[in-house]
Amino acid sequence: MYNNPIVSIIDDDESVRVATSSLVRSLGWDVRLYASAEQFLASDSIGAVTCIISDVQMPGISGLDMYRRLIERGVTLPVIFISAFASDAVRRQALDIGAMCVLSKPVDAAEVSRRLETIRAGGDGMPA
Repeated sequence: MYNNPIVSIIDDDESVRVATSSLVRSLGWDVRLYASAEQFLASDSIGAVTCIISDVQMPGISGLDMYRRLIERGVTLPVIFISAFASDAVRRQALDIGAMCVLSKPVDAAEVSRRLETIRAGGDGMPA
């Protein structure tokens, strides 16, 4: 169980970052916002993060490649990917590397809430 859970939200679209941040904060989580995967990977707060919500397609490093780089560093965090273009192939790739899920934009607030509550309770959000 997490006492001061932090969600890092990574999306190149500012309006998506702000809207997702508002939702996550309303659920009682602290939030850190990043406009790119590069910005997140360069941050010094990765060790304090409880969960990542990231866009899949972004300029530069994609969300999937960012998560692969974290895994290479030995960092394994629950990640919720969001995408306006969530094809079956993208979903398979994300799940194959350990993502909790891939949600279509605009995201379903109830689904995000359910996933975050599973994490808060100490689960990984993955189906049993």
